[in-house]
Amino acid sequence: MPPEPASGGSPSRAGLAVYLHRRVLAMLFLGFSAGLPFPLVFATLSAWLATAGISRSSIGMFAWIGMAYALKFLWAPLVDRLPLPGLTGWLGRRRSWMLVAQAGVILALLMLAAADPATGLRQVALLSLAVACCSATQDIAIDAWRIEAVDPQLQGAMAASYQFGYRLAMLAAGAGALLIADHASWAAAYRGMAVLMLVGVATVFVIAEPAPAGVAAGVAQAGPHGGLVRLRQWFASAVLGPFADFFRRSGVFGLLLLGFIACYRISDQVLGVMANPFYIDIGFSLSQIAAVAKVFGFAMTLVGAAMGGVVVARWGAVRPLAAGALLAAATNLLFALLAWHHAADVRLLMLTISADNLAAGFAGTVFIAYLSSLTSVSYTATQYALFSALMSVLGSFIGGFSGVVAEAVDWVNFFLYTTAMGLPAIMLSLVVARRARAEQGSR
Repeated sequence: MPPEPASGGSPSRAGLAVYLHRRVLAMLFLGFSAGLPFPLVFATLSAWLATAGISRSSIGMFAWIGMAYALKFLWAPLVDRLPLPGLTGWLGRRRSWMLVAQAGVILALLMLAAADPATGLRQVALLSLAVACCSATQDIAIDAWRIEAVDPQLQGAMAASYQFGYRLAMLAAGAGALLIADHASWAAAYRGMAVLMLVGVATVFVIAEPAPAGVAAGVAQAGPHGGLVRLRQWFASAVLGPFADFFRRSGVFGLLLLGFIACYRISDQVLGVMANPFYIDIGFSLSQIAAVAKVFGFAMTLVGAAMGGVVVARWGAVRPLAAGALLAAATNLLFALLAWHHAADVRLLMLTISADNLAAGFAGTVFIAYLSSLTSVSYTATQYALFSALMSVLGSFIGGFSGVVAEAVDWVNFFLYTTAMGLPAIMLSLVVARRARAEQGSR
């Protein structure tokens, strides 16, 4: 595992001036493009399904759509190496895949806008899956561009900028979509979100393609050696190579690292599926959810993300991991308090959302920076896709049963259950930090 970045220098300079870098600013808009589809097939979609009268258990099962994000490492080698005819030569490897994925998201959202959950739940599920698959493909290309575009010292700022853009998109696809749905229709909301995806399309044409590096470039430029031989070489380099490289650098401890990655955000993932149905169930309107849970929560997420970026720039990505895991789990207890109160108390909702989003912004920035530190530039897209997929797979699988749990117990016990889901991440983050200190001490 690579060492943490040095902690010297002025905290304000390391934490604030880096955000003025051109590619750090560009990451803001790419983060927006990456974040916009996610609520539209999860939190916002769950609100749509709840208002359409769909059962909690069925709504919870829509979390399995997140498996598209979890399994994206399966096609990440294609995104990493496969040129797109006509586009790759024009835009480059990363930008060409971004553009194709964005076009797929826009088309699927427009089709989803024409669907009706009450009469065509299967169609809604299939179109949501299409949005998720295209969105996951976009994530692969954006993550690769982010890691390749700047030096390691700027990765904390890139992660924070990504979080800003991502959360801004979640505000648009959360509060914006809910407000449009409350005052117009769900169809109008999803059509409006499809238009906003053009932000990502425009950014693709503005940013520059990073220079190819390491093994990825060499393989992409290799000459023909015969069909079977070339396929075998591609599989060894693009599919097996990233795994071999990771375990060569991490050893057996890499297995624990993969488990840690899988459970770090699980408490938030399991809770998030049922958050909007919970708000609706205790009496909040769509406009109240948009104003408090989305708009106010967004501001707190920005504060948390900025704190995470400054902390990473000052102390590295490993040391703050335990704090992020603890905050993410502990803030779920406030949801239990809100459920125990069982009333549409806007002040208590503001407190709950403030703490939860502050923790999510901080933990998200720290964790993205940490995953970036584990990634080799020789296998950027594939390795990061594997890491981010592991971050989603367990939470998506368990989250699919969240509606069943919510129907079997009351809301208070459901949120205590989601808090308990965060305990493994807290314990493993302490192990990872101890290992990092030991490695630094042995150098």
